[in-house]
Amino acid sequence: MEYRLFSRPVETQQHRSRFKTLPGRLYMRTNGQALLYTAAHGLNWLVERICALLVGLMVVVIWFGVVERYFLHMGFTWTEEFSRYVMIWAALLAVSCGAFYREHIGLDIVKRFLPPIGARILSISLDLVSLAFFLFLAWYGIGMTKAGLGQYATIFGITMVVPFAAVPISSALTAFQIFAAMFRGSEPSAAGMAQTQ
Repeated sequence: MEYRLFSRPVETQQHRSRFKTLPGRLYMRTNGQALLYTAAHGLNWLVERICALLVGLMVVVIWFGVVERYFLHMGFTWTEEFSRYVMIWAALLAVSCGAFYREHIGLDIVKRFLPPIGARILSISLDLVSLAFFLFLAWYGIGMTKAGLGQYATIFGITMVVPFAAVPISSALTAFQIFAAMFRGSEPSAAGMAQTQ
């Protein structure tokens, strides 16, 4: 099942009954696909803002660490470790945003030389491999996070559950975004999605 992008509103009654309208100019065949797209879009919107906040927090903490080290001499040692954990969370969460926009490295050069059916089979195969990988990583990450209960951060003294939890959470989000993207015939770009928000 594929989505269709129309440059103008659907004009015939037959088309109106077959397609459902979503924000922008995207029309879908079923309510299930519309719900899946809406959930993926909303989740991506939230994750993008969390990533922006985390990156902003990381910049402030690193800036404070530099000022403290060279000018204030207060003896704080937590800034480097804290900023490292924030960076890990931001980077891993951003993977799901790349999956939503279909911005990850693909085999585009190979697709160009394949007939349409071959390119479609390649795309589906890559999606299935990616989905399986991120589901495995989420499952493995849960065990890794549980193992973090017995490990402690060097400076904070907290367990490593919070830093390690970035792996299963981001992997599960990415797996969901890949699954949702498999049902989209058109692939949203960052510029195109910015216009519909």
